[in-house]
Amino acid sequence: MSDLLLLDRENDVTTITINNPDNGNRVSDEMAAELTNMLNTAQSDSHFIIFKSVGDDFCLGRAMMGEKPGTLPEALEMRGKFDVVFDLYDAYRNSEVPILGVVQGEAHGFGAALAALTDITICSDRAKFSLPETSHNIMPTMAMSALMGRVSRKALMYMTYTCDVIDADTALSFGLASQVVPHAELDATVEAAIGKLSRIPRTAIKAVKEFSSEGEELSTKSAKAYARNLHATINSSETLRK
Repeated sequence: MSDLLLLDRENDVTTITINNPDNGNRVSDEMAAELTNMLNTAQSDSHFIIFKSVGDDFCLGRAMMGEKPGTLPEALEMRGKFDVVFDLYDAYRNSEVPILGVVQGEAHGFGAALAALTDITICSDRAKFSLPETSHNIMPTMAMSALMGRVSRKALMYMTYTCDVIDADTALSFGLASQVVPHAELDATVEAAIGKLSRIPRTAIKAVKEFSSEGEELSTKSAKAYARNLHATINSSETLRK
């Protein structure tokens, strides 16, 4: 799997790269399981994680979509089979440190889900996104679950029902992207973001990720109490003075 998923560590920053450009950087179930392990391991001791791919496309989806013609597996068996995807989604959401996604080209289906799940998503103006599942008679709830909390309900329903390909600026307006830059400026923009993230103490960078993940599930009153406690705890820590 090392030739399809690349792992690089420089100082305390881990970069994970999909290296399957001849196949549109599509991700097989075996690759998804390995990617889950990579993320879970990297988040334990990295300052942050960079997630990207090589070639023209970011990720055109899963290596296989849907089921082969014939008798379908029993429902419980099928549910377990797809856990490899949901486990990967959880690895993004549950990472203790932020994941910076770099989208240089097209991201469809599973690829759009992975782009959405990164905490910061910097896109080239050549990036395009879609959720094409319903056009292939595939129930789209896996990819939808990845985008929930990332984009608005109206944006999610539009992408799911129409299967339209949206450009980078539309993705930005939907909340799917954090920043869109000219393609020639993508690498420099990412390097600038890396520099900004690197200046933040790891204690603080983890606390921001923790609050952004947990706080959105809380009522306003509970989120305020959580923020108050976390703010006092982190800002009184000696680790911020180092």
